[in-house]
Amino acid sequence: MSAYREQKKYLEVLKKYERNFTRQEYDEFKLFIKRDKDDDEFDTVSMKRLKELHDKYHKPVDTSKYDKFFKKTDDKTSEN
Repeated sequence: MSAYREQKKYLEVLKKYERNFTRQEYDEFKLFIKRDKDDDEFDTVSMKRLKELHDKYHKPVDTSKYDKFFKKTDDKTSEN
């Protein structure tokens, strides 16, 4: 994935968590948004900071807890 597409994806996800940011994180995020609007590709330091914010706030959903609702039936018992 290109760095530009990756930065777009991170910014889009972080918009959901904008209200949870500290003041400093919020200021950084607004700066990232401004740079993105200028179609500026982030340097390695900015991209690292953006990934840190993403990892801090975006927690992937644990789908294993839903397995109990979608149990597979045994094929041998259903072939009767």
